[in-house]
Amino acid sequence: MKRLITLLLLVFTAWQGTAQAQLTIEITGGAEGAEPIAVVPFGKPDGVPLAEDVAAIIAANLARTGRFKPMPRGDMVATPSSVDQVDLNDWRRLAMDNLVVGQVRPRSGGGYDVDFVLFDVFRGEQLANMTLASAGADLRFTAHRISDIIYQRLTGSPGVFATRIAYVTADRATAGGERVALRVSDSDGYNPQTIVASREPILSPAWSPDGRRLAYVSFENKQAAVYIQELASGRRERVAAHKGLNGSPAWSPDGTRLALTLSMGGNPDIYVLDLNTRALTQITDHFAIDTEPAWSPDGNHLLFTSGRGGNPQIYRVAASGGAAERVTFENDYNARASYAPDGRSILMVTRVNGRFRIGLLDLTTRSLRLLSDGGLDETPSFAPNGSMIIYATQYAGRGVLAAVSVDGSVSQRLSQDLGDVREPAWSPLVR
Repeated sequence: MKRLITLLLLVFTAWQGTAQAQLTIEITGGAEGAEPIAVVPFGKPDGVPLAEDVAAIIAANLARTGRFKPMPRGDMVATPSSVDQVDLNDWRRLAMDNLVVGQVRPRSGGGYDVDFVLFDVFRGEQLANMTLASAGADLRFTAHRISDIIYQRLTGSPGVFATRIAYVTADRATAGGERVALRVSDSDGYNPQTIVASREPILSPAWSPDGRRLAYVSFENKQAAVYIQELASGRRERVAAHKGLNGSPAWSPDGTRLALTLSMGGNPDIYVLDLNTRALTQITDHFAIDTEPAWSPDGNHLLFTSGRGGNPQIYRVAASGGAAERVTFENDYNARASYAPDGRSILMVTRVNGRFRIGLLDLTTRSLRLLSDGGLDETPSFAPNGSMIIYATQYAGRGVLAAVSVDGSVSQRLSQDLGDVREPAWSPLVR
């Protein structure tokens, strides 16, 4: 209990600042046996410089999954850009499993048509042959969409390259003192945008199910309050500013409710706010600290962290309230839980030999898999397809983000040149 109270105090008085650099991704561990794939440079109009190298973005996306090993361009024996230019024997001799070719063509009236074809080299089959329209400024996003299509055709699971990541940055070197900012970037760290900046802490960003809004906690008025902000318009609304603690917003799967941690009665408990009626329902009522709610995929239950058993552990309660049941018994500290997209396992921070690591608990077998090896790993968030997890950690004395596959075989580190990066949240799939 003492550890949980200490963590709550630290999280609400922590570092502040902001930064402008984009996230840089470094692959720190890859899966053995990654599938070889060739992504040939896309053809483009003569004399027309393009803002983005579409093929390079696709190759980088696939490489980061650890499941694919793109061929270096210098090793390619040909650079076809259309089906009629492809001789699959060239790529069979190079032992390529799959091949991607394409071209970017100007459209009448502006913008581009981006053609691409995905081949199964040894079967001689076209797995995808599509054209996507793109504005010039959207070529990077179009490359992410193509990457998603390729990933799904080859793995059977949705890709997450066109998703976004929300995170909080701290820059202690800005003029006038420390600043903190809530930012959103593409999944590869590009196109960072500042959503809100402050001299006071910003915490707990949470995506709405439609990916259009973020809920977060801000201390900009020297008091914790929960805000919802539309990303496209910048319009925001304060939805919880009660006496005491206002924290840990979590969207219901249908986007109509927020689960919150409030201490209106003097002790932190779990509440649910109806965003249409603004009715507030108290879900837990216990003398211990109840915090960090997370919805089940079907919206019927909430996970939360509580010290009611003596140490922080994960509990589950019906979304309408009632008796809570303990979920975790592994190790003496478990917190910040969330369900996997399929509901079969839960992600959490667990303490092992005094070190805080990211764990994945299978709810059927009760087996716990440790996915990180840091000493202070925290705030994990699932990719919307359930294949990867992003979390905050420490590296070289600074706060950085890290990502790891659910089987632990692929790992990455995301950092920036200035300040710290914390509180990651992965967006839903693009619809």
